[in-house]
Amino acid sequence: MTYQARMTDPDTTPPSQRPISAPVYDAHRLVGEEQTAMIVLDDKTYTLRITRAGKLILTK
Repeated sequence: MTYQARMTDPDTTPPSQRPISAPVYDAHRLVGEEQTAMIVLDDKTYTLRITRAGKLILTK
């Protein structure tokens, strides 16, 4: 018996139409009008901030 690998075509589905396996959160709703949110992981607190340029920054 021989094994022959099968080639598959790359997924050409646009990312916006692919099934999502992780939760999706809107950053603006997370940070509110203050543009900053605190996120706790175990015993550490992180700050999530939206910059004036519209970028996300996560700091410890």
